[in-house]
Amino acid sequence: MSIVENKNLNPELVANVNEDLQPTKERIMGSLSYTASFLGGCVSIGTFSMGASLIGVLTITQAILAMAIGCLVIAVALVLIGNCGHKYGIPYIVQLRSSFGTAGVKIPGVLRGLPAIVWFGFQSWVGAGAINSCFKILWGFDNLPVIFALFTILQVSLAIKGFHGIKWLENFSCVFIVAILAYMLYIVNTKFAVDISSSFAGIKGTWGMPFWAATTSFLGIYSTMIINASDYSRNLKDEIRPVKTGSIYAIAILPVTLFMGLIGLLVTAATGNSDPVVVFSTTMGSKFLTVVTLLFIAFAQVTTNVLNNIVPPAYVLMESFKMKWTHATILVGILSVCVMPWKLVTADSAAGLSLFTKFYSAFLGPIFAVMVVDYYILRKSQLDINMMYDKEGPFKGINWAAVIAIVLGSLTSVFVMDLSWYVSLIPTGVVYYILMKVMKSAAPFRTGTIFDK
Repeated sequence: MSIVENKNLNPELVANVNEDLQPTKERIMGSLSYTASFLGGCVSIGTFSMGASLIGVLTITQAILAMAIGCLVIAVALVLIGNCGHKYGIPYIVQLRSSFGTAGVKIPGVLRGLPAIVWFGFQSWVGAGAINSCFKILWGFDNLPVIFALFTILQVSLAIKGFHGIKWLENFSCVFIVAILAYMLYIVNTKFAVDISSSFAGIKGTWGMPFWAATTSFLGIYSTMIINASDYSRNLKDEIRPVKTGSIYAIAILPVTLFMGLIGLLVTAATGNSDPVVVFSTTMGSKFLTVVTLLFIAFAQVTTNVLNNIVPPAYVLMESFKMKWTHATILVGILSVCVMPWKLVTADSAAGLSLFTKFYSAFLGPIFAVMVVDYYILRKSQLDINMMYDKEGPFKGINWAAVIAIVLGSLTSVFVMDLSWYVSLIPTGVVYYILMKVMKSAAPFRTGTIFDK
């Protein structure tokens, strides 16, 4: 059972609510399985591309520090947002009702779901490319579009099993992932040692804006995951406290990000190619090692996509369109193809993905700020679980204070796009707090204008 006993929830309020959106009835993840889930779920080829984007900007030491700072900020942010899901067992899309209203949740829901669908498509194409290269090496078979379609279907099928399936997938994968990442970094560093040394010889680096912009890039990869942290923490066992949870996040995210980011930085510096499939299919020096590495790249996309890029938009579709979990996950898979990921994997993809990450972070930072101010400052971490599920109750409609706050926060961050996530936090939080006080509503609000009393 969850910390908040489900028997206290009025059954009439959830009679027509999909079971996956109701408070968690069973906590299935302990410390080890939760760590394994995040470790496997954070192996993102996007991190490889973010590392590649630092070529000519930072020294290796500065790049490592930028990644580390980004990861520590992520860990703290995950704890702050995920506390609500852990305490009450509710998913992100329900958690939003206290700050955005039952109708207003569609706005942050879409802003969270769209980047996830883009990343799902992008990483599925990369993973399919790795499998296609394996088939070409072993049997001479080459048909990337067909493999991409089958690979997407496979991931959706795994996601349909829900968190029980995700748990075992991530637990199985984590040891394999860490071992292969360490080996890949070793191969890159030894095989290209001379090229890497010469590439960084003339780079002085900087501790100014480019350095902090780099932390935003790595943070931005996970900024989507941050705001729906409750989707994960609601499955974490009750007795695990916030400090331990934060340690779990740091232990899982930091090494994986450092490995992937450094591999991207070093291999791109040495070869001039930021496409990991091309690089590792031509430089490993052994057919066996090449196949193993490419299969790892494909497998890593599965663990990341299933946890981070299918679950959140699926919940949004379920809430917005009253869809079943199975139908929602299938639709996410279809939409990921519609973003045409083959156009994202180009010679300029590293720079483009970095800009894309900073751009959507400009919207996700304000959502994070509104959620934190609402839950910790205005509501003192106390929610009435029945109000959260009563669509005709005090949270009915749209909370325009939250909408106005994220719009103003996003506009502020656009002026400093390189630091978009950080810059948006304080303006958004202050505006939201003031508007809620003007409404004289630190408790639930009524629909209408923000000045309703």
